Amino acid sequence: MSARLARRQFLQHSALGALTATTLQPAAAQPTRSASRTLVVALIGCGGRGTHDMSRLKANPNVELAYVCDVDESRRLEAAKNLGVEARCAVGDMRRVFDDPAVDAVIVATPDHWHSPASILACQAGKHVYVEKPISHNIREGRLLVEAAARHKVQVQHGIQSRSTQMMIDAVKLLREGIIGKVTVAKCWNIQRRGPLPPGQDTDPPAGLDYDNWIGPVTMIPYRTNRVHKRWTMWHHFGVGEMGNDGVHDLDYARWGLGVETHPTSVAAIGGKFVLNDETEFPDTQQVTFEYPGDDSSAAKRMLIYEQRLWSTNYPHNCDSGAEFYGTAGQMFLSRRGKIQVLADRNQPIEVNVKPGPQDDAAHLQNFCAAIREGAKLNGDALTGHLTTSLCHLGNIATRLRRHLQFDPQTEQFVNDRDANALVRREYRDHWGRPSDA
Repeated sequence: MSARLARRQFLQHSALGALTATTLQPAAAQPTRSASRTLVVALIGCGGRGTHDMSRLKANPNVELAYVCDVDESRRLEAAKNLGVEARCAVGDMRRVFDDPAVDAVIVATPDHWHSPASILACQAGKHVYVEKPISHNIREGRLLVEAAARHKVQVQHGIQSRSTQMMIDAVKLLREGIIGKVTVAKCWNIQRRGPLPPGQDTDPPAGLDYDNWIGPVTMIPYRTNRVHKRWTMWHHFGVGEMGNDGVHDLDYARWGLGVETHPTSVAAIGGKFVLNDETEFPDTQQVTFEYPGDDSSAAKRMLIYEQRLWSTNYPHNCDSGAEFYGTAGQMFLSRRGKIQVLADRNQPIEVNVKPGPQDDAAHLQNFCAAIREGAKLNGDALTGHLTTSLCHLGNIATRLRRHLQFDPQTEQFVNDRDANALVRREYRDHWGRPSDA
């Protein structure tokens, strides 16, 4: 299938009415290559995170980097030099990668608005995908990616690296075994100090940047000097805010430890721009609460709380990123910064046999390789990424609309709320054109 036809199919699917969330569940992809055969990969998005991921992926045995792809010529040439590939393998159009049958897998480390569209196109081209967080720009995109991975039987790993971090795996195992009783509430936080974004100007794009393809599938807006390569995460058109940038990690291991494997049914949020007086559009301050109903028993209900301050260096446990789990017999503090503490009733310390250690990016990429080659279970598959990233979307929508929302996990729609449902998806443009034979 050509990349152009695949793109048209993405646009058609994105315009469909809501399907049930159980339409397609992830299917186990078949291993494609033995450990002794070379795994040919490509990097799409040559910023700092993309080159970081690719350098660690390349460190695995029998991995060959075939392409680096970026719409900014200077970035792709610099990445080619730093990652040790020939300049002719530095391309500006991801369709070159998708159309090459030699490529087995891609890393997608583009801006957020390209994460799901590029990953879906890669799935349709038969490529395995390691996609950076957040997995999607909106809820509907995330579901489409889950379905694409299942339909094309490829591996899609989301960049939620805590899922492959041994400390986190061991800590969640203790929670499952009941070390603090029944876990009913989890609270996580993302607290850091970010300075205000300097004012920008709408201008012509700089030489060497293919701005049309940087915009890609979304509606065109002018190039602005403080947006591209800067804090695009904080603009509604391109990003998911800080909740989707860093907070998604904390939400993920908080949800994991809480033991919920569906969407919440209720979300309430307050917040806004309380301190940073700049052009960015997402909140610098947020408090979001999610409720999971469980089954018909009230005892099965669970609550997840997210706290964000982007103007502070005062945080719980002297840790900018963390989660607390509250059970009927104690409490656990856990952080991807490599910290753990467990307390019994009345805050009595419990010694645990868990080795502290920070988030393990290399292990997450090793798991991705093992899934492709050996059929190993992915630690952060597309559905896992979709459920976690959707918390960012739900929280941002509730904060933006400033009201308590009810959500149907099966249809992935808000209950009787037209304004909220308008933000479940977005409008797209067909910027690559429609093939005459499709």
